[in-house]
Amino acid sequence: MSNPLLSGELLPRFDAIRPEHVEPAIRSLLDSSRARVAEIAADATPSFARVVEPLEELLHRLARTWSPVSHLNAVVNSAPLRDAYNACLPLLTEYQTDLAQSEPLYRAYAAVAEREAATLDPVQQRVIEHMLRDFRLAGVALEPQQKERFKAVMLELTTLQSKFEENVLDATNAWTRHVSDAAELAGLNETIVEQARARAHDNRQEGWVLALDQPTYVAVITDAESAALRHDFYEAWTTRASDQGPLAGRWDNTQVMADILRLRHEAASLLGFGNFADYALATRMAKSVPVVIDFLRELARAARPAALREYAELEQFAGGKLEAWDVAFWAERLQRKLFSVSQEELRPYFPLPRVLGGLFRVAERLFGIHILERTGVAVWHPDVRYFEIESRGATVGSFYLDPYARPHKRSGAWMDDCVGRKSTAGGATTPVAYLVCNFLAPNGAQPALLTHDDVVTMFHEFGHGLHHMLTRVAYPSLSGINGVAWDAVELPSQFLENYAWHEGVLGEISAHYVTGEPLPADKQRQLMATRSFHAGLATMRQIEFALFDFRVHAEYASARGGRVLETLAEVRREVGVVPAPGWNRFPHSFGHVFAGGYAAGYYSYKWAEVLAADAFAAFEETGVFDRATAERFLDSILSRGGSRDALEAFIEFRGRKPDIAPLLRQHGIAA
Repeated sequence: MSNPLLSGELLPRFDAIRPEHVEPAIRSLLDSSRARVAEIAADATPSFARVVEPLEELLHRLARTWSPVSHLNAVVNSAPLRDAYNACLPLLTEYQTDLAQSEPLYRAYAAVAEREAATLDPVQQRVIEHMLRDFRLAGVALEPQQKERFKAVMLELTTLQSKFEENVLDATNAWTRHVSDAAELAGLNETIVEQARARAHDNRQEGWVLALDQPTYVAVITDAESAALRHDFYEAWTTRASDQGPLAGRWDNTQVMADILRLRHEAASLLGFGNFADYALATRMAKSVPVVIDFLRELARAARPAALREYAELEQFAGGKLEAWDVAFWAERLQRKLFSVSQEELRPYFPLPRVLGGLFRVAERLFGIHILERTGVAVWHPDVRYFEIESRGATVGSFYLDPYARPHKRSGAWMDDCVGRKSTAGGATTPVAYLVCNFLAPNGAQPALLTHDDVVTMFHEFGHGLHHMLTRVAYPSLSGINGVAWDAVELPSQFLENYAWHEGVLGEISAHYVTGEPLPADKQRQLMATRSFHAGLATMRQIEFALFDFRVHAEYASARGGRVLETLAEVRREVGVVPAPGWNRFPHSFGHVFAGGYAAGYYSYKWAEVLAADAFAAFEETGVFDRATAERFLDSILSRGGSRDALEAFIEFRGRKPDIAPLLRQHGIAA
């Protein structure tokens, strides 16, 4: 029987992929890849065409084969799929580490760099430069015993990071809140209430059963009039996979985090770095620990006075001290009072079809593309849709959209690489992306209705998608978001968010789902005025997360361990504004850092936000839909992938280094 993961087709055969296909496909592909790598490394006359391009082909093939497996594990998680996924993680890690530690391959790349320096174009030179750097960062120069230890550390880290994410998902799925008194649901929107009633019915219970999916959690913490209900949801959410809360001790990530930090530190130490933060910065715009710490503290000094004023105003409005689970509720009410607008009030004006149409028109006006939905494509769930992007009559990219929350789907929103762009002697492929959100699903004939926060999320992820799909780089290791400094990778996504707040766009993305009327002009103005509402508090919250992440990695010491909760407490004393209860275990579900790619890198959100605000300021100077400025942005940043140094690319677009002032102006915070 043929294995759908090895079909070689551009789009994965999601209707045919089964858990039993996964391990055989990966083992077969790794075996053939190892044999081909050995041939490449043994080439007596290494050249770009004979060494670099063939390896790019191998990396591309492996990435596109593994991508649907990793993706399915995140969006339709099941026990058999999880087992298959976890069985392959050590195989992949071992292969990738062996590849990056191959001295013959390293020598071959070095020989190509030396012999063909005068004939390679800048992108080809950067491909080699990045690969040589990655060889060194994987320990190619280590002694054999150290190499083996580094590989063992990488294998264990891969398993632990997957376990961290599984624990969070299991803890999220395991908790529900039964409600028997309708009064306790006061304030919640009808769709969530109806879904809770249906869930209770399916469970053969009276009343309502609320789940801990992200839309429900946000709705409860923001809109539920019952303080007891808000408390229960806040406690369940902030103690997931920990030693505290209603599921205390089940799926506890305490030791998992300790082991992850220990192993990251050991890996960095083996390579001669003082700590994992130093190691992580070797591939980023920020080049030292003090640079990042100083950046975060400079931003904190600018934002903290505003945040303290905002919190004092909120407590005065609420009439007393606030508990952590009361803050979002009272903030929403204060916002309504000040601006006469609320997130729930706006939902009817932001049906997903209208938002998507407006979002696509923004991208089309800016970059001269055309976006078309295609049917008949195999998908992993009936809610998933597929779109193609055309430019000058040719398809340049495509993407899947999986918009709604459901059980066994990871929370949050993200863009991921399904297929990377490639244009080499081995053939060409157009890029394909996954865009995943967790919006509230449609309710019967009623379409999915988004809050404006959801709209901003949709624009954000589509910005990532454009970065992946509009790349013009021929080599997979540098195309799209590949090879981009991690602290610059959020620039396109945060840049595009600005259009979700623009007066000229709000009319395009809003229309009442019943009447078809756009969001009234006065509501548009009121909504735009909310952009800087509690911007100080939001900024300090992100700085709290970023400083915690960076410090636990930069200050790790073997004798005392990770000091996760101690470091968090110190960070909160320094920059925290909203008090958190002692049982809050936010790190235990901080997947960005302990399971994703943001380890010692969460500061990237604020770092890139500076870049994005400054980039958008260029559009404000010429007109937000000015094609010449948009073409410059496309040419300098969106299409370049990792083929250009991120700071050089920004300077090429802006004509100067980044300035923090546009971000502070955008947030209404004085410099």
